[in-house]
Amino acid sequence: MPTPGEYKTVQSRILKYAEAIGWTFVSRKEAEQRRGFDPDALPKDRAKGRSLFFDDLLDAKVREFNPRYAEAEGALLGKFRHLHPDIYGNREFVEYLRNRGKFFDHEEKRERDLVLIDYGDQTRNAFEVTEEFAFHNGHYGTREDVVFLINGIPVLVIECKNANKGEAIALGVDQIRRYHRETPELFVPEQIFTATEAIGFSYGVSWNTVRRNIFNWKHEEVGKLEAKVKSFCAIPQVLAFLKNYIVFAEKDEELNKYILRQHQTAGVERVVDRALDPARSRGLVWHTQGSGKTFTMIKAAELLFKSPKADKPTVLLMIDRNELEDQMLKNLAALGLGNLEHATSIARLNKLLKDDYRGIVVTMIHKFRDMPADLNTRSNIYVLIDEAHRTTGGDLGNFLMAGLPNATYIGFTGTPVDKTDYGKGTFKTFGCEDDKGYLHKYSIADSIEDGTTLPLYYNLAPNEMLVPHETLDKEFLSLAEAEGVADIEELNKDPRTCGKPEKLPQGQRSD
Repeated sequence: MPTPGEYKTVQSRILKYAEAIGWTFVSRKEAEQRRGFDPDALPKDRAKGRSLFFDDLLDAKVREFNPRYAEAEGALLGKFRHLHPDIYGNREFVEYLRNRGKFFDHEEKRERDLVLIDYGDQTRNAFEVTEEFAFHNGHYGTREDVVFLINGIPVLVIECKNANKGEAIALGVDQIRRYHRETPELFVPEQIFTATEAIGFSYGVSWNTVRRNIFNWKHEEVGKLEAKVKSFCAIPQVLAFLKNYIVFAEKDEELNKYILRQHQTAGVERVVDRALDPARSRGLVWHTQGSGKTFTMIKAAELLFKSPKADKPTVLLMIDRNELEDQMLKNLAALGLGNLEHATSIARLNKLLKDDYRGIVVTMIHKFRDMPADLNTRSNIYVLIDEAHRTTGGDLGNFLMAGLPNATYIGFTGTPVDKTDYGKGTFKTFGCEDDKGYLHKYSIADSIEDGTTLPLYYNLAPNEMLVPHETLDKEFLSLAEAEGVADIEELNKDPRTCGKPEKLPQGQRSD
């Protein structure tokens, strides 16, 4: 009996599950017609009419969402085609997807934000999925297995592999890498990729195919493709990725792109929900070292600041060491967040709070020393505290909470909080409103399971310094004779011999 191919075992099932969660299936033939793509044309002719978009639908949605948009048909598509096929062009496109592009309102003689996706009312958007998405740039051709489009814009690609192939997902990711090299134009609008062989489900973002930045999508129904497709490709989830959880950051003059992982997005959402809960004002987040805690804090701060429910809040990002403060400021600058202040001194911090500054403030715990009580009594002040297990103890924590008595305090830690009196203080301060002490937890065990943290294995190094028994006995008896020891019991008590050593004073060691 022939082995089932990847279409029957994977691709067709993904399309079926996608339809079940609200994506409209568009056949390959219809998709090519809507894109003006002729699969039978010569490569040089195929490239002339290439379009990555459902042009008519995109133009219609632009005019629906932007009644004052009066540009000629195809003008916007022309702009998109001139974006550089690299990470910088992709970053520009993300700005368009987040409705930060601009168009000129000729009637009012001013620029307006260009809306491409309605995030407020999802029902106004067109969500479509197609297969065998072919593209040719005149040099190379590519055919993506499954592509998801929003309002005619391709945003998500899934590469399908047969589970019978060894290292199937790795092969799928290698194909994504090849697509980047040969047809980079595809990855101007496309933002997210996944690879699956029906059991595993790996995902990442375009323009970052480094293995350490490709993650496994987890679901409680382990190994079930349907559950993973329906959760990862859920329309609210894809919109959340596009709007909030793809980030760009410059490091050493190089632009990098990242996607927040499941534990990060879950942590962010828990923090925002807790901060906006009028009945509760404490929370403790344990995300183990190396799991992206800094981006989690920054994204939570950003979403809190932008939340209409927060009503123009003040968000304090509190760091406990100078080097971490510098790192936080660099990350915030790299992400391009506005409404940002750096409280460089006690006086500066007091002034910002007294003057009722609204925005994000980066500061350190020692800047709260001798802060007056009730300096600012607003309830929409949110304090996100890094390394909370060692930050808010003693008088400094008292000054902080007395100065901002109605604020919400969310502690973050990368270290397991122990059960000693020291650790219990952290739980008492931040974890008092959650049954298990944590608002959200991503432990070392979780990180090892995900492959982010590698388990430590070790072997004893081989010892080449072997002494023959005869030589050892000879030297031993010579030592006994030199010391004038005749009684074997007395010899065994001597700590200089191979008998049991005497207990040495504390702080000394036996050589």
